[in-house]
Amino acid sequence: LEKRLCELDLRSDLDVPDIPPPTDSTPEILKKALSGLSARWKNWWIRGILSLAMISGFFLVIYLGSFMLMLLVLSIQVKCYHEIITIGYRVYHSYDLPWFRSLSWYFLLCVNYFFYGETVADYFATFVQRREQLQFLIRYHRFISFALYLTGFCMFVLSLVKKHYRLQFYMFAWTHVTLLITVTQSHLVIQNLFEGMIWFLVPISSVICNDIAAYIFGFFFGKTPLIKLSPKKTWEGFIGGFFSTVVFGFIFSYFLAQHQYFVCPVEYNSETNRFVTECEPSELFQIKKYPLPPLFQAVLGWETVNMYPFQLHSIALSTFASLIGPFGGFFASGFKRAFKIKDFADTIPGHGGIMDRFDCQYLMATFVHVYITSFIRGPNPSKLLKQLLILQPEQQLSVYKTLKSHLIEKGILQPSLRV
Repeated sequence: LEKRLCELDLRSDLDVPDIPPPTDSTPEILKKALSGLSARWKNWWIRGILSLAMISGFFLVIYLGSFMLMLLVLSIQVKCYHEIITIGYRVYHSYDLPWFRSLSWYFLLCVNYFFYGETVADYFATFVQRREQLQFLIRYHRFISFALYLTGFCMFVLSLVKKHYRLQFYMFAWTHVTLLITVTQSHLVIQNLFEGMIWFLVPISSVICNDIAAYIFGFFFGKTPLIKLSPKKTWEGFIGGFFSTVVFGFIFSYFLAQHQYFVCPVEYNSETNRFVTECEPSELFQIKKYPLPPLFQAVLGWETVNMYPFQLHSIALSTFASLIGPFGGFFASGFKRAFKIKDFADTIPGHGGIMDRFDCQYLMATFVHVYITSFIRGPNPSKLLKQLLILQPEQQLSVYKTLKSHLIEKGILQPSLRV
């Protein structure tokens, strides 16, 4: 009998209980204003109004500067993590087992401490050099990060409860996969931002444009189902979203490439304690003349066209955002179907949770980071100089002598005459 009860208990670990759908959070004023419309058109207006509100808020944050954008990314990361973990907690909490919620948030703090510490070491070297306490934290940053994680690991082992081991390890994996999806990707978003705000804005705007365009084309023209995971997605919306996104990205890039504020790498000025975006724009953001293919020459009557090289890269970014990016949404749809929920949360009326809006953004962030490191980024003299300034004087002198000898051998410098 005891063996049979144990088997039933282990089997119950795999059952997924029905999670109650989130309540409708649509404001009462909006409900009354749209009360005479059908459910289809009511959802259209709610999604449209809230989309415009979110886009307006996003532009306001852009106006406030890079630091506010970083805070926005961090806030979105925490909220997305909370929404995913909450789904797991509803399953886990039914067994009344200890520490899962506390450990989940502890691991979030540990991983953020590691990633943001790495960012501080890379981009704020001059600032760190002036503060002795920070020098200690940066020097032993990875050891401290590992010690913090190891503490959480030991706490998890101590929290294991007999007959529920399988469920607890399942939730341990749940937490780590959630960290991989949210924290790692948001870290890459910030890395992209430091390369220049244009590498942050064009990809994010392309995903937003594709989402809106695909919804509009699907709403008015959609007839052919695209994928079973998302029955409302259609081929008409998918194709219309693709062409709209490529055109949008190309035009949007043209306007952004004209301003230093968007194209210059984001750097921290330790003298003014501010982020600055001032530089001589690279070749990517300088107008060049390109010959047109013969077919376009015949149609348009132009032999050449003037544009920024970055606009060509924007085509690659927009193409990914419209062809591969939606698979992040399909993945999220499969996840929600597995747990019998419509949305991750009810934070945004008509849209669902924050994760429902950013499921494609995280996949896009990884692509942009890989794209920059593979095709764009070269050696960064400014970053290298910051690292050299952290070295001890004798180490700096050794680097100077080695570099001088190398330049003399290549004939770039003339050897000094000694009397």
